[in-house]
Amino acid sequence: MVAVAAGSRPVTAASAAIVDRGGLDSLIRALAERGYEVTGPLVRDGAIVHGPVAGTDELPVGYRDHQGPGSYRLEDTGDDALFAWAVGPASWKAAFFPPRETVWRATADGDDVTVREPPQDAAPVAVFGARPCEIAAMAVLDRVLAEGAVPDPSYARRRSGTFVVAAECGHPAATCFCTSMGTGPAATDGYDMALCELPEHAGAGRRYVVSVGSDLGAEVLAQIPHRPAAAEDLEHRHQVVESARASMTRVLDTDGLPALLARNIDHPRWEETAQRCLSCGNCTMACPTCFCSDVHDVSDLAGTVERHRSWSSCFDRAHSLVHGGPVRPTTASCYRQWLTHKLGTWWDQFGTSGCVGCGRCITWCPVGIDITEEAAAIRSSDGATTGAGGA
Repeated sequence: MVAVAAGSRPVTAASAAIVDRGGLDSLIRALAERGYEVTGPLVRDGAIVHGPVAGTDELPVGYRDHQGPGSYRLEDTGDDALFAWAVGPASWKAAFFPPRETVWRATADGDDVTVREPPQDAAPVAVFGARPCEIAAMAVLDRVLAEGAVPDPSYARRRSGTFVVAAECGHPAATCFCTSMGTGPAATDGYDMALCELPEHAGAGRRYVVSVGSDLGAEVLAQIPHRPAAAEDLEHRHQVVESARASMTRVLDTDGLPALLARNIDHPRWEETAQRCLSCGNCTMACPTCFCSDVHDVSDLAGTVERHRSWSSCFDRAHSLVHGGPVRPTTASCYRQWLTHKLGTWWDQFGTSGCVGCGRCITWCPVGIDITEEAAAIRSSDGATTGAGGA
């Protein structure tokens, strides 16, 4: 089993504190001193990505994101907010399930062949600033890759011992629909500490409500400057969260959704969507829960052989290739596989949805295909089976 934070705890004055930006710097230093590799949000190449952080100056200070179907733009507002953005193209999946990794390396010395696994990662990861939907996605991947009958040892090793600092969402993007999936904007579980950035109030400067989610989180909080949270602080946090919740207009109706998709496997919408879909796989690469991968063996003239594992996609025809051809040879069949698995048969396999409502697949689709619109279109004409199904 993967060691993660304790379950949901209500945010009360007894479990919450107030820190300022200097306190967050102390938190980052405290985690580093405990041996964690602290990884947080950064601005790079015009987007919010993840990388090592040593202090709050490296965070996206003053940045806001503007997202829509097939559209993403960062704006520097010039203020001192650290978390006034939603999510970027990169998910935390890459920290535990890298896009490309070497599984083993074999070398030959005469008749002797030696097979070695690559060195293990030296330090556990401290995730700093993960959105609640992203924490939900990590829990989904845990069920898939670490808690099944045959755990993935590479993933389980990286995920074990992770310290999670959540950042509750105060500024959802136009593509977000986490309220539909029950994954945000408030953090409810899966974290050691959760931050809520409060607006400047009465000249008090920027401050953060810190909610404790585990015994280890409480231990780390004791190391950094803080004061007890007052009722007024908790009310301000409540206002931030509820304002974010009210601002989300995208909705995915999940009522009976797996059964709905199962009985509309030949719906004409699949073929209609395929007319726009580029089969680029951006939705699967940006998705924080997609886990398809391929393995390839490569060799050199010196006799060294390496096995590499890399992310793959159900939109890649070769991914379903068997003797005689691919199982899913058309764009319609590929898109149908992705959406019905994500929203339907994932429940059969893993007891949960494969979607957390982060909206990345909408933002990073070059033609702006919207998963919520596609599901709604099928629901609106439930039972329609005329036209090509794209099998």
